[in-house]
Amino acid sequence: MELFPKVTKFRFMSHARVVSSLSLALTLVCLGFILFRGLNFGIDFTGGVLLEVGYPQAADLVAVREQLAGAGYADAQVQNFGSARDVMIRLPPVEQTADGDAGGKLGAAILAVLRQSDAAVALRRVEFVGPQVGEDLTEKGTLSVLAALALILVYVLFRFQWKFAVGAVLSTFHDAVVTVGMFSILWIPFDLSVVAAVLALVGYSLNDTVVVFDRIRDDFRTARGGTTVDYIDHAINITLSRTVITSAVTLLVVIALLIFGGETLHGFSLALAIGIVFGTYSSIFVATAIAYFLDVKPVDLAPPKKSGPVDEMP
Repeated sequence: MELFPKVTKFRFMSHARVVSSLSLALTLVCLGFILFRGLNFGIDFTGGVLLEVGYPQAADLVAVREQLAGAGYADAQVQNFGSARDVMIRLPPVEQTADGDAGGKLGAAILAVLRQSDAAVALRRVEFVGPQVGEDLTEKGTLSVLAALALILVYVLFRFQWKFAVGAVLSTFHDAVVTVGMFSILWIPFDLSVVAAVLALVGYSLNDTVVVFDRIRDDFRTARGGTTVDYIDHAINITLSRTVITSAVTLLVVIALLIFGGETLHGFSLALAIGIVFGTYSSIFVATAIAYFLDVKPVDLAPPKKSGPVDEMP
């Protein structure tokens, strides 16, 4: 299946410096937000109690906050999710009870407070996470992403060459940072499902990058007088239909999850949607541009010359 009837001849590398500068600026902006503003960590990381309640009509969030503050829950965070009738309430960590049901008891207490003004309020979900568990998950989530990047470096280094390995790792790092940075910029809750999406994106982005690198390697090994830019542009154009079609079809599925998957899959599907867009872009521009700036050449992938004595011909 081909998107374009003929092989395109776009000169991607002619825009490499401009695009790379924009990518670097975007990465630095996202890193700045992550480091200085931080992330809106979900209960998975911060610990605490999360409650989801449903109202028969649109909920008045201001009134809900006032009710909770009057009952001694001034630290409660109240926001809509899904629809105006659905309300999510987040509370700071509480000490677990002897029977291990601190979350359930707190949920019942909160529900009793809310039902004072509306008896039809329904409690849909209660989650409790201890603060120590949240700290462990934060550390392990960060280490898992770093470990994935390190393994990518090793894999591409052995399969291709160190210049390609650096390009693959930096482009994948770009995708992960931009995806996470968007959650910081938009202040969207960041939970374990988003970490899972970022790890999935690492593999997705690498797969696209390896497809392009494979073609560049083939062109290098059959090089006959062209320039490095010619070979890289040709490789990208040859794989362009496959890259765009794969990304578009995957994105359609993710958008369906985003629209119809509900609040549970919202963060996961949103992270995938952002990552697929930037992952496709980085496979075409960022990874190849980095390898080009590192002065990759056909000779880098040429088979080693055999050494040793040469038999004398009679």
